[in-house]
This record gives sequence, structure tokens and C-alpha cells, in this order.
Amino acid sequence: MIFVALTNDLLMKNLQRLLTYLFVVTGVLFQSCDKNDHDPSAKLRFISEEYKPFNYTEDSKPAGLAADLLKDICSQLDLEYRVEFLTWEEGYQAALDQANTVLFTTTLTSTRKDKFKWAGPIASLDWNFYAAPQRSISLNNLDDAKAAGKIGVIADYAIEEYLIEEGFTNLVYCADHMEALNKLLSGEIDLFPSDRYTTESGLESIGRSPYAVNPVLTIKTELLYFAFNKNTPDELVSAFQGAIDLCKKNGKLKELSQIYLNTSSYPDVMQVYTEPYPPLSYQNTEGDITGYGTDLVKEIMKRNKTHYDIHLSSWRNGYQMALNNPNFCLFTMDRTAIRENLFQWVGPIGTNTTWFYTKAGSGITINSLADARNLQAIGTVNSWFSTQSLQDQGFNNLVYDSDPKVLTEKLLNGQLDAFVCTDITFPDILTSLGYDYGEVDPAFALMSSDFYITFSANTSPAVVASWQAALNTLKNDGTFDAIRQKWFPNQ
Repeated sequence: MIFVALTNDLLMKNLQRLLTYLFVVTGVLFQSCDKNDHDPSAKLRFISEEYKPFNYTEDSKPAGLAADLLKDICSQLDLEYRVEFLTWEEGYQAALDQANTVLFTTTLTSTRKDKFKWAGPIASLDWNFYAAPQRSISLNNLDDAKAAGKIGVIADYAIEEYLIEEGFTNLVYCADHMEALNKLLSGEIDLFPSDRYTTESGLESIGRSPYAVNPVLTIKTELLYFAFNKNTPDELVSAFQGAIDLCKKNGKLKELSQIYLNTSSYPDVMQVYTEPYPPLSYQNTEGDITGYGTDLVKEIMKRNKTHYDIHLSSWRNGYQMALNNPNFCLFTMDRTAIRENLFQWVGPIGTNTTWFYTKAGSGITINSLADARNLQAIGTVNSWFSTQSLQDQGFNNLVYDSDPKVLTEKLLNGQLDAFVCTDITFPDILTSLGYDYGEVDPAFALMSSDFYITFSANTSPAVVASWQAALNTLKNDGTFDAIRQKWFPNQ
């Protein structure tokens, strides 16, 4: 009996161990089979809007550059590919409020930058003001647009936010692109800010020719992304970014750009921008971007065995893009206290002096900053370092424009008392307009400063270090001096 009891006890204990083992194994198997219930990557909610050619429905299925790219990304990352189409306002709010929600395509702007996590960019857009041909509207700058009549906008779009920031008060709200274009053609509004792709698509949707409206002013350039709710895991956003970068390297994004945008251009892994600022950077008569700074950037990329297209933009536009976007290079930029912590720096690559220039024979003298403050009108370019310095010093007599050539003409036509510009580039600006340097006087030196190649604050420090190392090599082996001599033979 004792033996039987002991045997039963052993059997019961072994049975308990067996049941425990089976329970654990079953649980593990259950979890591995039901991974989608526990892995946040499998629960991403993709939201989009009807925004042809980037994202739209065709035969009740998602289509467009961004939608097709998303399908490829989901395949790479083993994610469920399912897209909900909502109005922009609904989708935007959902992406703000709900974890693991992704909104596309979304423009990264200063007001949105910290509201989401971002993966991209996947395309670039030039925003233009469009007008009906019969209106014969001519615009030279944003101030002209403020006085041009009614401007149609769509609520919560990036361009609407931008125009509000710029002080526009003549905005009329439209439900979508089709309504805005119909109002533009009927004369209910005078201008509509949009990009070429969606404008042509909208015109097609309402049965009109793509030539039914004209672009009358380029406002700015922006980059398009996938925007993730802030509570999405960083690891997932990083994996998403890696999948996008792979699509750039293997030609998939180029293929989609050709299909949907009729172009082989797309935003690379690194964006490189400069401004028309001869002799540091400009477009020559053959259409090539060249100049002292451009030659240095190209040589650095060559040494690092990388190549990125260089884009020409207004300084104001390029500066804002560098503030907002990751992996962004902008050259050349003067290093100042105001900018020090906003960017990462490679250089220096040169030094210049900024002057208050007056028209020769005007009789205007400037011997101090106090004299400059007493002038009626001083021309200065938006977002230039000298502009920021004067604003910081309380100047309230500044006249702004994004194009230094416009301000040069105003100076020589007597519309400005002075124009603030550097000695390294003003002679070339004058020559390009048919003037001689003797027609202006450098009346008073505002400052001297070094200029650099810059990178956005959230560019990888390793990338910035590789550019600085390559520049140091150029300086050590004589290439830097040779490039400088090519562009400044008399210095």
C-alpha cells in the first residue's frame, strides 16, 4: 500500500509537470501564431486623402505614387497593406490623436515638425500661385499677392498655414482642389496656391485643359513625407525610413516618379540646396549649377564617393527647408550667433564683409549704425544673416525681398537709400544686371564673417564629420587653394 501510494504521488507530480509544460508550449505557440495581436508594427493604420497623383482611389483600390510606394514598403516590412481614405481634416486629426496612425502624403512644415514623426521625403513640390489667363495678374513677390484680390485655400493644408504665417488676410476657404479651380475659372477667387501635379489632376477632374490656368509666382518648395503619430515606436519609424531609402537606391521611387509625375527626379537620401549667389553659386548659361561653393561641395562628394543633385532655390526657401527637414545640406551660409545652434557646420570656406551700399552720387552718408537707422528704406534679403542681425538690433526701416537683384534695381532707381550685401557677391550681381561697381558706394561696413557649408540639425553627425574630413583633406593637398584661385584670381 505504501508502494502504491508513493507510485500514485509520483504519477500525479509527473502529470502536473507535463500539464505545466504543455500549457507553456501551447502558450508560446499561441503567441507566435497570433503575433499580429501583440506586435505594434502589425497594427499600423494608414490614412490618406484623394490627392492625385500621389494618393487616390481607382477602381476602389489605392493608387498613386505614395500608395504604390507604401505597398512596396509594407512588403519589405511584412506589414498589412490597407489604406483608409478620409477628408484631409479627418485624417490629419486622426494622425494627431491616435497611436500607430500614419497620414500620407504630408508636407513637413515648421508648424507640423514637432507634432509627428516623419519618414521620407518621397517627393518635392513647388507651390505656385495660379490665375486664370483672362485676369492678366502679374506678381513679383508675396506682397503683390496680398493686394491681388481673393486667394482660395484649403483648410489645414501646409500652404494655407504658410500664408497665414506670412500675414495674408485675403483668404477664401474651399472644400477641395476642384472647388477652388472652379472658383478660380469663374472669377470668384483671383489666385489659388497649388502645385503643378495636383492642379493638372484637378483640372482634368472638372473637364478642363491643364492650360486653363497659369502659374504667376513660385511661392516655395516643400518635401512630402509619411507622418506618424507621436506615439508610434521609434524603431518602426526607423525601419520605415530604411525601406524608403532602399526604394531610392534600388530605383523603385524613380520608377514611380516616372509613372505618376512624368519625371525621373525625386528627393535623394540627402538634399543639397544652394541659392543664386554668384560667384559662390549660380546657374550658368549652359544650365549647370556652378560657382566657388558649388565646386567645393562637388569635390567633397567626389572624395566621399557620394553624389547628390544640387538644387537651386531662393535663399529664404532653402533656409526654411534646412530648418525643417532632416538630412539637408545648404550652402553657403555665414556663421552667426543667431544661427549657431540651428545648424551643423562644415568649414570655414571663406570670409566676406557686409556693407551698407548706397547709390554713387546720392549724397547719402553712413558713418554709424545710428545713421543707418535714420534712413527711410534699407533693402535686405529675407533670411540673410545680415537681415537677421539688423532685425536683432531693432531696425524697423527694412524693405524685404527674396531676390537680391530686385533690391539692387530698387537701389539704383532711387527707391532705396541703401542695400545690405557682401563684397564677395555684389559685384557679380551688378554685372548680371548691366551695371558697373562704380555706380555704388560701400558706405559703411556692417560686419565681417566666415561662411560655411551647413547641414540641418538632425542630420547624422557622422555624415557631417565625413564632409569636414574631406574638406580638411582638400585644404591639405592644395585643391582648396586651386578652387579659390579659379574663382577669385585677384585675391
